[in-house]
Amino acid sequence: MESIRTGLRNIMGELLRTRPPEEAALLAWPVVCGKDVAARTRAATFADGCLTIEVSDATWAAQLKSFSSSYINGFQALLGPMVKEVKFKISR
Repeated sequence: MESIRTGLRNIMGELLRTRPPEEAALLAWPVVCGKDVAARTRAATFADGCLTIEVSDATWAAQLKSFSSSYINGFQALLGPMVKEVKFKISR
């Protein structure tokens, strides 16, 4: 039997795929990264396959960068091959 989490993730993916790509990638960030990371970051922009995430400091950016490939795989599972790169920048 399919878990509730998987079912909800599939429904979320279907809903996000109806949105424009720029909006879908931003909205999907909390689903892909999880609530703890989402609480400390902000999806800022999405253009040409690159999602830019704002973070509070360089240490946090470096830590998250090490998970970039996992995040890209998460986006791919949720939205298809839309997000090709995730960049982290220090918020002002």
